[in-house]
Amino acid sequence: MDSSSVPQHSRPTIIDVARTAGVSKSLVSLALSNKSGVSEASRTKIFEAADQIGYTSNPWARSLVRGRTRLIGVVATDIASAYNSDVVVGIEDEAAVEEYEVLVTHGRRDPDHLTRGVQRMLQLGVDGLIVVSSRVPRAVLDAAARRRPVVVVGRPTDTGKLVDVIHNDDELGGALAVEHLHAEGHRRIGFIATSNQAAVRARGMAYEHTMQRLGLEYRWQMPAEFPKDPHFAQRVFAMMATTPSGDAPTALFVSTDGTAVRLLGEALDRGLRVPQGMALVGYNNSTLASAVRPALTSVDQPRNSMGKLAMSYLLERIEGRTEQRTEIMTPRLVPRHSSAT
Repeated sequence: MDSSSVPQHSRPTIIDVARTAGVSKSLVSLALSNKSGVSEASRTKIFEAADQIGYTSNPWARSLVRGRTRLIGVVATDIASAYNSDVVVGIEDEAAVEEYEVLVTHGRRDPDHLTRGVQRMLQLGVDGLIVVSSRVPRAVLDAAARRRPVVVVGRPTDTGKLVDVIHNDDELGGALAVEHLHAEGHRRIGFIATSNQAAVRARGMAYEHTMQRLGLEYRWQMPAEFPKDPHFAQRVFAMMATTPSGDAPTALFVSTDGTAVRLLGEALDRGLRVPQGMALVGYNNSTLASAVRPALTSVDQPRNSMGKLAMSYLLERIEGRTEQRTEIMTPRLVPRHSSAT
């Protein structure tokens, strides 16, 4: 085989492989695509020629010719979030099984930035899009879904029939948290909201409804805008200090683990024993929950499974399914030492 005629400054092509192996271009194409019609001797000669000249296939270019890139775009609110990263890992695991590649961008919780992420993914020619956020506007999702299949993991305010949705049952998760604290003997249970997102609002409504169902008139809540304050944990305890004696909460249901851990640290700094002086339940069951001491009781969302299901739904859409699907995942409570005496 002669490779002297192959340009050394450019990427080898199948024409170069054919010339080096001394066979036709069509035969090289059949061999490299692992199709029939190629003798074992010719196949061996072709692969040896490809190795000799450093030929590698370009699956993306090949896919573009066929109308598919086998690329999936993922737009997430914040990839540093344990919730988002676990969902993305689930997407990637399922995509790998189906031989798809995943491109990920995150929007830093900004709807405009998230919108630009969606638009960039469509420009790259992805076969489908998974949005791990509830902050992307309905109009943006609908416009994207008219061009490519779209699945949302989260709780968008509203979606059309073109978009599939997967989210956690936050009403059940909130109820599990309050019921657990009630079973531990607490009657003065407070709720800390960490944002105005739909999922957090659902957890807040679950707090309200469950307290009512349990016959508890007590309510204590912290406004959602405060968690952005770096001194938020101190503010919570300062607010409790101004509550009349005997009315301060003995337990807090916190809508995310990150904020619950900040409150746990502040309680310990103030000499409060957890859970004896203050019981805490978080939400998400992140790695933080099991890493801190005392370990944090938390509501677990099946994040990895949500990612895998999102990818599965997207593949169904790519293959032609048109009816809209919504899946509500079931959470579970993981009790640890921050709430159980």
